[in-house]
Amino acid sequence: MYNRALSPDSLVSLEEIRAAARRVAPIARVTPLVDVTAPAGRPLWLKCESLQPAGAFKIRGAYNMVAQLTADQRRRGVITYSSGNHGQAMALAARELGAPAVVVMPKTAPQIKIDGVRSFGGEVIFEGTTSVDRRVRAEREAAARELTMVPPFDHPWIIAGQGTAGLEILEQCPDVGAVLVPIGGGGLIAGVAAAIKLTRPQVNVIGVEPDGAAKMKASVDAGHPVTLDKTETIADGLMPVCPGDLTFAHVRQFVDRIVTVTDLQIIDAVLWLFANAKIVAEPSGAATVAAALTAKPRLPGPVVAIVSGGNIGMDRLEELRKRAR
Repeated sequence: MYNRALSPDSLVSLEEIRAAARRVAPIARVTPLVDVTAPAGRPLWLKCESLQPAGAFKIRGAYNMVAQLTADQRRRGVITYSSGNHGQAMALAARELGAPAVVVMPKTAPQIKIDGVRSFGGEVIFEGTTSVDRRVRAEREAAARELTMVPPFDHPWIIAGQGTAGLEILEQCPDVGAVLVPIGGGGLIAGVAAAIKLTRPQVNVIGVEPDGAAKMKASVDAGHPVTLDKTETIADGLMPVCPGDLTFAHVRQFVDRIVTVTDLQIIDAVLWLFANAKIVAEPSGAATVAAALTAKPRLPGPVVAIVSGGNIGMDRLEELRKRAR
C-alpha cells in the first residue's frame, strides 16, 4: 500500500497511460461500445470489458505490470491476492510472459473464477474471506518464496493499464457526457478517470459501488481512506473493505461523484443485460448499468457504462433469476 501523504506527482500521467496502451496491445482487446439506447430509454452505451481475455478488464493492468518486471523477477514468479478476476488476468499475463503465478483467493470465490486461474496455469491458495486476509497471506508467501507481488489495484502500473479503457471510450464516443465506472479497490476508476480528465475534463466520471460495500464513498466523505468493518454484497468483485491509498488519491483528484446501488438493482441489471443486450455480465460488471437505469436525475448524455466483467456461471445466473422473482 502507498503512503497516505501522496503528492500530485504520485498520480499516473497521460503519457504513462498511453504507454500502457501500446504495451498491452498484443493481448488486450479494444472492446466494443454497444448502443442500448432503445431498450434503456436514454442515450446509453456499454463498454464491454466482459469480452476481454479472462473475461474482465483486469488483463489491462495485470499485463502492463508483469511486462515491466525484470527477467529475473519473471523467472522467480509472481503472486497476487484476488477475489477472482485479477487473479485470472495475472495468471494469463504470467503465462504469456513466461512467469510462474500464484493467486491467493477467498474461500468463497466463485468456482468459475477458481477454474479460470487454474486454466491459465496459476497455483491457487485459499485464505479467509476478506481482501485483508488474502493480502496478508500473499505477502507472507511472497516473502517466503521470493515472488514479486502484482497487487490488484494499488500500484501505478496497474492503474495506468486500467486507464487504457478510458482512452478507448473517448475515441469510440467523442461526445460522451458521463462515464460510469464500478469501484472495487479503485484501480479501474483511478485509471479511467485520469485518462478522461487529463484529455477531456468536461466529461463526468461517476463511480458506482454497492450499498453494502461503499468503501470509496465513505473514504471520500471522510477525506481519507477508511476501512469498513465488513462488506456484504452480491457483487463479489466489489467487496474490498478499503480502497487503495493511491486509488483514493486519483478518485479525489479526478472523479466527480460516487453513487451506490442495491443488490436487487444489480440483479435486475444482470438480467436486463442478458435479455436486452444479449450480454453476459457478472454482478460486479452490471453495477454501472444498475446505476444508469435508475439514475435520478438523469445523467448528462451520452452515457457510457463500463461492464467490467462477465465471469458468471449459468448456475449463478439461474440463481439470480430466482432471487429477482
